[in-house]
Amino acid sequence: MTPRKSHPSAKHGIKTANDTKLPFEPIIPAPDLSEPDAPPLPATKATLADVNSRYAAPKKTSAANAINDPAANLQTFTLADLAQFTKEKTYSNDASKDVHLFFVGRDDVHDLLKYILSRVSISLYLNMFGFDDDELNNIIMRQALDPTITMFITLDQSQVGGVHEKALVEADQKYNLAAFNTHFVIGQSATHQISHTKGFVADGKVACEGSTNWSASGEGTFVVTGQPGGAGYKAQNNTQSVITDRDTIIRFQTELITEHMIAESAAKGKLSEELPPAQNIPVTKAPGNSQTSSETGTHKAH
Repeated sequence: MTPRKSHPSAKHGIKTANDTKLPFEPIIPAPDLSEPDAPPLPATKATLADVNSRYAAPKKTSAANAINDPAANLQTFTLADLAQFTKEKTYSNDASKDVHLFFVGRDDVHDLLKYILSRVSISLYLNMFGFDDDELNNIIMRQALDPTITMFITLDQSQVGGVHEKALVEADQKYNLAAFNTHFVIGQSATHQISHTKGFVADGKVACEGSTNWSASGEGTFVVTGQPGGAGYKAQNNTQSVITDRDTIIRFQTELITEHMIAESAAKGKLSEELPPAQNIPVTKAPGNSQTSSETGTHKAH
């Protein structure tokens, strides 16, 4: 007589229906249906104190920085909100309501950027070539770890050695920023040149773009209250435009997403040359009383 084969569950140590109160208990392991590329849960739960200690929160927050005010937002933002950061503290009577150009070394561009970025509550699409500002970095890091804010951050590959770029890389590795709805990549342009964009779209309400890098000299960060100058003050020749025109915002946000996807694809090794042109696929004539259209590849019955 042939020996009775052992039950699969006995061989593999798997519980059967007889071992449990559930009669539909499977006798083989369930297959792993999880997606291999799905981001894992954060390795460490970030806290506000952790972010502030690791990413250089300023000892004294300026009035322009509203990151600690949960009610601050951009929902009623207009360009008039930024007049306080111009040298004149006001605009001309015929100034545009859709765009205003600010000048580093003349206007307070550093506080202007803090004013906008610290009030982001919905989304931030950012591509920044030069990223070397402690206070702006702290604002970005706190928002990056807020899952209610969708963020796309793109930085240039040639700048990856910078202190603040390293901080973002470290945060991405430690906290898995994708789990917080933040998507971060360091890369290049589609033709492997530097990613030289310097701008962002905040909450779909306001766009900023110009030659300004995020650094003390790039922004002309004031070292004395309310005006340029003072010991150690440095300012590059840079401009910062702020835009509320809906068409420009939509097109710029789309461009920022495109640049992010190009850098992300290259980082994953998926950026390839152009696909070859589509080939004409011959269609075999169907049996019976029918003919094939050479132009459409469809069958027409008589």
